[in-house]
Amino acid sequence: MLDLVLLAFLAAMLALGLRRPFVWVLAYIYVDIVAPQKIGWVILPSVKASLVTFVLAFCGWLLFDTKQGSRITFRQGLLLMLLIWCAFTTSIADFPESAATKWAWVWKSMLFALFIPLALRTRLRLESAVLVMVLSLSAIVISGGIKTALGGGGYGLLVTLSSDNSGIYEGSTLSAVAVASVPLVWWLARHGSIFPAKNRLVMLFAIALTGACMLIPIGTQTRTGLLCIAFLGVLMMRTVRHRFLYAAAAGVLVLASIPFLPQSYQDRMTTIVDHQSDQSASTRVEVWKWTLRYVAENPLGGGFDSFYGNSFTYETVKQVQNGSVITTERQEVTESGRAFHSAYFEVLGEQGIPGFALWALLHITGLISMERLRRRGRASDDPDMQRWGSLANALQQVQLVYLMGSLFVGIAYQPFILMVLGVQMALSTLIANDDSARRERDRKQRLAANRSRAQELAV
Repeated sequence: MLDLVLLAFLAAMLALGLRRPFVWVLAYIYVDIVAPQKIGWVILPSVKASLVTFVLAFCGWLLFDTKQGSRITFRQGLLLMLLIWCAFTTSIADFPESAATKWAWVWKSMLFALFIPLALRTRLRLESAVLVMVLSLSAIVISGGIKTALGGGGYGLLVTLSSDNSGIYEGSTLSAVAVASVPLVWWLARHGSIFPAKNRLVMLFAIALTGACMLIPIGTQTRTGLLCIAFLGVLMMRTVRHRFLYAAAAGVLVLASIPFLPQSYQDRMTTIVDHQSDQSASTRVEVWKWTLRYVAENPLGGGFDSFYGNSFTYETVKQVQNGSVITTERQEVTESGRAFHSAYFEVLGEQGIPGFALWALLHITGLISMERLRRRGRASDDPDMQRWGSLANALQQVQLVYLMGSLFVGIAYQPFILMVLGVQMALSTLIANDDSARRERDRKQRLAANRSRAQELAV
């Protein structure tokens, strides 16, 4: 039954695309985030939904969409260069089969991010894409939030729409993405036009969805989620009106929530400070050290999943209490083939110094671009520019929270985040096109005024 419902929904979106081909772009966003083929049991796993919607989205734009206003920007050039570099490192990968498996989905996500600015050429399309991204993610987040509120969850145990522990359904990844998406939720609630902004039902849904996003890190018991929540709280201090009141309310909320948090969650969060007492945290540090040594010897990187070549030995420290006596136990651990557990080291180890430089520059230029639009929106008297400045602020916050969370999770090529980068590029292009059109109108008005004055003088 579940298969039939999901299949019917997807079929309806594809049918709508026959009249409005842009809907196929939204269909791919939905499929790439929710991955309905992982949710179904019988029919959907055999349907190549991702490939079908991917091809339709590109063909629909290529054959039926106008290309007016389309342009290739500097950031698209950076992303294209990174895509080409990833293809090169895949061809020389240390572990060819594993690298080819990862490349099979990474190239699609990067290519779609390149395509987004070309497809989102109007305000309505831009908002539609943001809305579908948020609603698609909310389908996963709401499921996890309800299960957490009812007492479910645990590290590696929280099951949302799918039991598959990969991609966005992996606990740390979902925690980081869920918390990072909160600014987009509130931009839609306050400035959306598809669903009326500041409508009571819309605001209630935004509040509930925000609560579900905050519950995901508790349900998954991931340290990454807690750090993302704290960092988002700090970022919001820059834009809230009453900062001291906000800080006080946030502090009271944190203190009030502690008694309701599971003891297992509190115990796991204490390992943020003392990483040596937790084998998982200690392993990450050792992997990062190994990556730095590896890149020093292999500056071009080792291709996707080059971490399979690592091997190291380290000590864990644990305090054991026997009555009133506390002793310290040291244990030597040897591990190999452990994942990078950080997007930064993931890119560095896989793509080497050139790939890391491209990846870092792509994010740095995105932050700068959104900051310029954010400041421009705040300084403008035009409500429309204020609205897009607010979106730039939200997109910048999403990216910053992601960059914080990705310190501890290997999500450098996460499709949702690549879509965010694509939306950033689309927003910059849209504003640039508006500026060009306005300058052209001003130029024509000046020419007309000059001709009028010349005619008057001639008379």
